[in-house]
Order: sequence, then structure tokens, then C-alpha cells
Amino acid sequence: MSEGTFGNPTVVEESHDILLIGGGMACCGAAYEIMRWMEGTDLTVKLVDKAAMDRSGAVAQGLSAINTYIGDEQDPADYARMVSNDLMGITRDDLAYDVGRHVDESVHLFEEWGLPIWKTDENGERYDGSKGMATLAEGGKPVRSGKWQIMINGESYKWIVAEAAKKALGMDRIEERIFIVKLINDKNDPSRIAGAVGFSTRENKVVVYTAKAILLAAGGCVNIFRPRSVGEGTGRAWYPVWNAGSTYSMAAEAGAELTLMENRFVPTRFKDGYGPVGAWFLLFKSQATNAYGEAYMVKNKTMLDDYPPYGAAAVPASCLRNHLMLKEMKDGNGPIWMDTVTALGNLRETLSPREVKHLEAEAWEDFLDMCVGQCGIWVGENIEPEKKNSELMPTEPYLLGSHSGCCGIWTSGPDDVGAPMEETEAGVPDHLPKGWNWGYRGMTTVPGLFTAGDGVGASGHKFSSGSHAEGRLAAKAMVKYCLDNKDFTPELDASVDDLVAEIVRPAKTFLEFKDYSTAIDVNPNYITPKMLQFRLQKIMDEYVAGVATYYNTNAEMMKVAGEKIDMLKEDSLKLRAKDLHELLRAWENYHRILTAEAHLKHIEFRQESRYPGFYYRTDKNFVDEENWHCFVNSIYDKTTGKFTCFKRAHVDLVDKSKLFK
Repeated sequence: MSEGTFGNPTVVEESHDILLIGGGMACCGAAYEIMRWMEGTDLTVKLVDKAAMDRSGAVAQGLSAINTYIGDEQDPADYARMVSNDLMGITRDDLAYDVGRHVDESVHLFEEWGLPIWKTDENGERYDGSKGMATLAEGGKPVRSGKWQIMINGESYKWIVAEAAKKALGMDRIEERIFIVKLINDKNDPSRIAGAVGFSTRENKVVVYTAKAILLAAGGCVNIFRPRSVGEGTGRAWYPVWNAGSTYSMAAEAGAELTLMENRFVPTRFKDGYGPVGAWFLLFKSQATNAYGEAYMVKNKTMLDDYPPYGAAAVPASCLRNHLMLKEMKDGNGPIWMDTVTALGNLRETLSPREVKHLEAEAWEDFLDMCVGQCGIWVGENIEPEKKNSELMPTEPYLLGSHSGCCGIWTSGPDDVGAPMEETEAGVPDHLPKGWNWGYRGMTTVPGLFTAGDGVGASGHKFSSGSHAEGRLAAKAMVKYCLDNKDFTPELDASVDDLVAEIVRPAKTFLEFKDYSTAIDVNPNYITPKMLQFRLQKIMDEYVAGVATYYNTNAEMMKVAGEKIDMLKEDSLKLRAKDLHELLRAWENYHRILTAEAHLKHIEFRQESRYPGFYYRTDKNFVDEENWHCFVNSIYDKTTGKFTCFKRAHVDLVDKSKLFK
């Protein structure tokens, strides 16, 4: 193979039955699971990751808790109820229930592989998982920080899970540092997937893959909104910055139906460092207050009455908790504080000295496990949490499907959730709502294209463990799909030369025009990826309910945003790339534009403010249960470059009345 040069890369063509795109928890789950189902077949599989699996995905920096573990105290139906309530009633119970009944097995595997999980002894005292106590599978009792969360020592969480995935799949089936940027449909059946194309971020190489089945699990979307962190903090974000919406944009261009792309997550986090607050609220029993020491969740509780039934739940939806906090900020009662001093003082009264010391250490380890930057802020601002409170702030919006959000792709669910199963003459279960199942768990509306984790829409609160379980479910389904379609031979609907030309266009643009001006960054013939991202973030922040407008928008503002995004899409064809890193950034930002446009079009279409506290349509500032208790879905036409939005009926498969008793 000849050595390529920048702008004229070496081209490699590969053919596999199954292609796994991504290296996060979902693809690690698929990689671990798939070989057992492929055993005895002649199927082939390849995993490609934009980064390196050891530190790839949303768990890259580590975690201090596994947020989804069912255990003995709850059941999958309880979990499905919680997911529905936290996302204002519009979720897929079949998908959530399916995660709930499989997720614990993944958690047990994590512990088997070496992840330390906190336990309680017979006296109720807490210990790190490294103390040699019984495993969860053996009946060990985890330390619950909340109803669904269990504490871990998780700095190396992703490393442990990736090691098991690599061992199961084999390194000869894994290629790291390959950024997939485009899915390819089948030449003979345009509705079907046939392959993907990407490039190496380390070599001048483009790789074209042909595959019968593809798992697209490349994470959610960060940095389509202008972040609160600017100046020396530029680039700091809550979710991983390399999540560029590739999952949503590539699926949309391939013709997959998207769902709930209007949903977003605006986490409340420690100000400036984006440090996690969950352990403080749940484990340390801390309260958040306004500047005058008033607990705003108590002070503003009557505001929840405006949002029945979700405001009446034992735990109000995440967006509603934001809604009550934003009231204080808008009324001039900020800053908002996390009362760490009182929380730690109260714990000293009930815990043993050893446990107190352990928890004070955890106050720091919580950040060291998953958000080192927050430790830097505490040190730089002389904050000792037992002596000085810390400020809270809602962040810029993020789009995701595995955390406290549920945007993503419309996928086929399990066929055995709901009423007793009976099959119609066509073999389709008739107990499920129409359009919820078409044979293969995790498959999108594009035959052969599967997704998991952040990619699966209408099914939030999977977090790390649920994403891993969902990847395992998809792996099994993909093998079945390939075996059921043995006679299908995929054929790409575009020539390799055309695909390569499209990928390297930013590099060609730079090489052609770089000498036009004396400063390569100032040139009328191209736009840098960084400048294009700034433009996108400004549009979304100022017109589509970012921090600049306190998360407010309306139809007229979104009309302006749509016009500006149309122009930005035109200018994206003039993106430049002066090296492989900028080529990576160019394609990431192209994916961000399409994801941002989907978000805009969905908010425009939904004539209500379904998620108060995450965004407000000031011209439709209410929740309309009668007309909009439904899914908003969309399909993108890559020929016209337009999204078409439409409603899908929502159906409860799990009784929700228990939430409000």
C-alpha cells in the first residue's frame, strides 16, 4: 500500500458483515457480547473508534457512581416509570423496561472484571468495594446514593470495561483513530444500509467499509450551544467535547427516523468546573439554596402545580427542578449555593468517625473520579467543602439519549413487553403500538442500521450501565439480522472516488487557497472549523434557547435561526482543513450543524414547552397534554436538505399511577 499525502490519501476498502462504530460503553457492550452469538457462523465483524477505547466515550474520565442498577428493591417496571416521569411522560416503556431487565447483568460483569463497588456490612457501615466483601452477584449490598444509583471507585471504570471488550473481540478486529463521517446506502435498495466511510486521524488514509449491519453508537452532541466557559475556560463542557452529534446526523442522512430531537438536557452543576452534584444531593443529603439560605425547592413548590401530573410526583422531573431554580435567578436571588457545610455537619452527627473521614475524602474523590477540573477550582478558590459552600449554575444545553435526556433515533423494541403476545398473519406482535417493533432490537427504520446508548431515542436514564446493556442487546440482534439476510450482498450507492473526494474536500480547499493571503486563518475563500463552530454556537445560543436568553425562544426567533443555519450549511462546503486534526474538526462541525437543525425543527414543530427549565417557548409557554402528549419524529431528505416533522402516538405500557401516590 502506497503512502498517502494530505489531500491525496491512501484508500483502503474493507468488507465485513458487521461494523461497530464507536468505542464508548454501548460499543464495548456490543464488542463483549457479539462473539458468543457469532460462534459457529462465518460472519465477520470490525469495530472502528474515532479515539482509543481505553478512554473513549462519556465515561472516559471516570465516574463515581453507576446511575442505573435495579437490584432487589425495585423492578424494571419501576424503572420504566421513573424514566417516563423524569422526561415529562413521553418515553418508550418497551425500551426502558428492556434496559431495566438486562442492566444488572452488565453491572455484575463490571465488578467481575475488577471495578470496585461500595458495599455496606451487616451493621450498615459503608466500605469501598476493594475491601473484599461479597460481590453484588453473591448478594452483597451496594451503597445506594439514590434509588437507582450505586457508589463506585470509578477512575478506571472505562479502562476496565474496554479491556474486557478488547479481549472478547480481539485486537485484530479493532481499529482505533478512524473517524467515520458518512454512512452509505445500498445501490439496489436505497432504503437499506450498505457501508460507511471515514479517515484516519493519524495517517493520510481513507477507509471505505461495506457491511450488512452497522451499529452506530458515536455518542450524543456537545458544543452546538455557546458554552458558559469562555476565555481560559474555552472548551470546558459537562458532556465529552468529542461528542459531535455524529450519531444523529449520519443516521438522518441515511434516512433514519429521528425522535424527540426537541429534548435537551441542561444539567445543574458546580459553576465553572461542571463538577457533578448527584453525590452531594443523594449521598451527602445536601440542599441547594438561594443567596439568602432559602431552599428554593421548598420556597417555590407551588410552581409545580402548573405541570400536572409530573409536578405531583414524589421526585419532580429534572427540568422542573431547574424551573424552580431559574425562578430564583431571574428574581435576582442568586447566586445559588450547594450547602455543603450543613450537609457534612449533619453527617458527622450520625456516622462513625471512620465513615465521616471516608465521606470527606469522597467529597474530593467524586471529582477526581470524573471531573478533575472541579478540583482545580476548589483548590484555586480556597474551598474546603466542610467550611465553605460552592456555587451552582445551570449549564448550556446538551443533546443526548442515555443520560437525563431522550433525543435520538426511533428504534425497534423488544417483542415481549406489554399485553400477552399474539401474532398477526404477518407475524408482527399485535399487543405493541403500531411502529414500535419490526423484528430486531435496536434497529433503526433503515434496514441493517442499528444503534444503542445515546443513539436510542425516547429511552433516557440508561447512563453507562444501561448503554452497555443496550449494546449487548444490539449485538445479538445484528447477528440474527445477518443470518436472516445471508443472501444480501451490499453494494455502495456512491463510487469510492466520489466518497474520497467528499471527505478530503476541506483539505483540497485549504491547499488550493492557502497562499491567497499572508495569514492562513484570514482568507475569503474558506472558513476554519473553529470559526464555523463559533457561528453555530452564536445562532443556537441567541435564537434557540441558550444561556443568553435564559433558555427562552419563540417562533420568530427560530425563523431567524433557520435562515442563518441554511446559510451556515452553504458555507460548510467551504470549510478548510490545514491538517488531519482540522479535518477531524471540520467533519465534527458539519455533523453538529445537522444535529442543531434537527433540534431547531423539532422545537418549532412542538407547539408547547414540554420541558420547562430546559427550554421555554415564550409564545407557547405551557404543557399541552391534550394535543402534544406524543412523540415528535422527523425524517431528513439529504437531496433537498430538509427535515419533515410529524407526530407519533404515545402509549403507556406500564401503569404510571404509582408515581403519584
